[in-house]
Amino acid sequence: MWRESQPTPVLDGAVPPQPAVVTMVEAGSIAEELGIQPGDKIVRINGVAPRDLIDYRILIGEEELTLAVVDPTGQHHCISFEKDMDADLGLEFSEALFDGLRQCNNRCPFCFIDQQPMGKRSTLYLKDDDYRLSFLYGSYLTLTNLTPTDWQRIETQRLSPLYVSVHATDPDLRCRLLRNKRAGLILQQLEWFARRRLQIHAQVVVCPGLNDGRQLQRTLRDLARWGAGPWPTVLSTAVVPVGLTRFRPAAAADLTPVTPPLARQVVAQVEALQAEFNPHLGSRFAWLADEWYLMAAQPLPPRSTYEDWPQQANGVGSIRAFLEALDQATAQLPPALPTPRRCSWVVGGLVGPALRPVVERLQGVRGLELLLHALPSPYWGQNLVVTGLLTGADLMDGLAGRDLGDQLLLPSVMLRHGSPLFLDDLTVDQVADRLGVPILPVADAQGLVTACLGA
Repeated sequence: MWRESQPTPVLDGAVPPQPAVVTMVEAGSIAEELGIQPGDKIVRINGVAPRDLIDYRILIGEEELTLAVVDPTGQHHCISFEKDMDADLGLEFSEALFDGLRQCNNRCPFCFIDQQPMGKRSTLYLKDDDYRLSFLYGSYLTLTNLTPTDWQRIETQRLSPLYVSVHATDPDLRCRLLRNKRAGLILQQLEWFARRRLQIHAQVVVCPGLNDGRQLQRTLRDLARWGAGPWPTVLSTAVVPVGLTRFRPAAAADLTPVTPPLARQVVAQVEALQAEFNPHLGSRFAWLADEWYLMAAQPLPPRSTYEDWPQQANGVGSIRAFLEALDQATAQLPPALPTPRRCSWVVGGLVGPALRPVVERLQGVRGLELLLHALPSPYWGQNLVVTGLLTGADLMDGLAGRDLGDQLLLPSVMLRHGSPLFLDDLTVDQVADRLGVPILPVADAQGLVTACLGA
């Protein structure tokens, strides 16, 4: 048994980290052999307290390790062992950040966090702007809250690529959009990344009348200048429409939603720029989120235009990727079901038309009836909404009194990761009870097909 008698060395950071709480131990892993169990806390690795999952992964890369562990009873243990270089221990933790979340210091009027009703679970109101989460999971940050120590760590640990919300390269306009004087440093920050051969993926949220038109043209061309060469600084750019809800604060009163005519204008503008960029960058470089095509009532681009899906997690090509996955999942459908089956599939009103071919393909199986319900969102005050924003209340309102068949298939993107909660804090069971039908969350195309076939 080991007990601490000296202060714990901590890697440089603003907040002392908390111990990393183990939630899962992989079967047959090094950690299981060492006797580590869920509920144990990793305090130090080779004498250093990791600040986050990045530090943890770097620290465990050594061949010789000494772990300081506290078990659920409060007992301290010192575990020393050898392993192969870079071999994983097989642990998962309750949090990725052990020293706390970096909060956003901007006041963007289009921020979706500020456009929610009050009184829901606290995590819905967290405004993260954390470069560690950007590196680990691809979440977007603005670079406005980084300290000199943060910049040094990004360089030293080579935290690349990061995902950056640019919105505009005009310094004055970016300060206006983010309502932060530090926002105007974006071009100097891109130069900083370039000098160190570090890379980013960029995002532009288009607010009509502010950063569209000539400003959008300037932003994308500015970013494309950083996209050339054998080691480009900017790898890709996503162009995303602003999302406005009926709960938006007074500060956002002058913002206007995207209209179908504007969507068609932006599609034409960005596709022309793609044709301009492709010859000298070897890439289209800038891509439109799927919503632009859906709002413009235009077909989605073919698979080849998305290249290696650099912005799929940002809604760029996600529907095309789903349709491609569906082609694979439906390659060998049975001609008929042994027992007739009727079920419903609910999606956001914006994506319904693009998914109707999916329904037609599955309806080709004799005995299967699939009902597609493309719903608006009275909760957010949006008629055309993406699937992930539908709430439990929207389902209760939109599906009340309808014949939903034997089961309601629910895209799991509507739910909090790892839980049955909708964005309005209603649960799957509550909605199922109200609608009087079993609800089955499905995660992907294969899950949809399997559920439809009753497997």
